[in-house]
Amino acid sequence: MTSFGDLLGPEPVLLPGDPAAEAELEAGEKAAIVAAAHPSASVAWATLAEEALADDKAITAYAYARTGYHRGLDQLRRNGWKGFGPVPFRHEPNRGFLRCVAALARAADTIGETEEFARCLDLLDDCDPAARVELGLA
Repeated sequence: MTSFGDLLGPEPVLLPGDPAAEAELEAGEKAAIVAAAHPSASVAWATLAEEALADDKAITAYAYARTGYHRGLDQLRRNGWKGFGPVPFRHEPNRGFLRCVAALARAADTIGETEEFARCLDLLDDCDPAARVELGLA
């Protein structure tokens, strides 16, 4: 049984994370510098997207979030994800990807892209039913 209670579903994907990028962000390095040095680190793109949203730059946030989302999809696939199944929020290295999806949802909602907004919410729900609440999209 998976941790989400599905007897037939795939096991949760637990990404390895990017310790160097995470440490640089934690130390206060600018997210743009971290993303340039670690372009596959969704956590850097999520930070950039969240900062852009806070500055009312929805289009910029959308671009950053979309980049981090795609980088995260690449990592998920490399770690056995088949396009569905649990990606638990409780696992810290998964949060960069999930934060990108949430930022993409917010940016899409801001610019009126309702179908993308709904797709992002559905993806968050599919990845982890608790993610929307944790990311403030409940």
